[in-house]
Amino acid sequence: MRAMVRAYIGLGSNLGDRQGHLDFALARLAELPVSRVAAHSPVYCSRPLDDMEQPDYFNAVAALDTTLPPLELLDALQAIERAAGRERTGHWAPRTLDLDLLLYGEAVIDHPRLTVPHPGIAARDFVLQPLHDLDPDLVIPAAGSLATLLEHCPQRGLTRVEAAP
Repeated sequence: MRAMVRAYIGLGSNLGDRQGHLDFALARLAELPVSRVAAHSPVYCSRPLDDMEQPDYFNAVAALDTTLPPLELLDALQAIERAAGRERTGHWAPRTLDLDLLLYGEAVIDHPRLTVPHPGIAARDFVLQPLHDLDPDLVIPAAGSLATLLEHCPQRGLTRVEAAP
C-alpha cells in the first residue's frame, strides 16, 4: 500500500455561485477514495491575473491526505471540475471551478500532464496566503520557505471573504 501524502489543492471560481462551487469541491474532495480533507483555508477574493476583464475569483486551498498517485489525483480533480460545469474554453478563461494540484508532499514532478510544485506558485498571493494560513512553516520544494515567498510576492489586493452567518 502507498504511503499517505499531504497534497495541497488550489480551489478557484469566478462564475456563478463562487462560494457554492468551492463548497461543492470540498465536499467532493472529501469523497475521494483513500483520501481525507485535513483542513482548508479561509476563502479569499482576488482579481483575475493580468487584470483580465472577467469577474473576480474566490480562492482557497485544501490540505488533502491521500494515497492516490499524482496523476490519478489530477484525473479526480478534473472530474470534479467537470461535475461543477467547468468548460475549458481558453487558458485563463473564466470558470465555474478550477482545481490545481499545487504540492504533492515534497515531490517535484515534471510530466507532460502535470508540473508540481504548480508553475507560478511563487508569484500568486491568492495561492501563497491560503497556504500560509494552513501551514506557515511550509517549504515549497525547489522554491524555498513559504514565508519568504509570500514576503516577496506581489500583493494584488487580496481580500478575505467573510463566512456567511
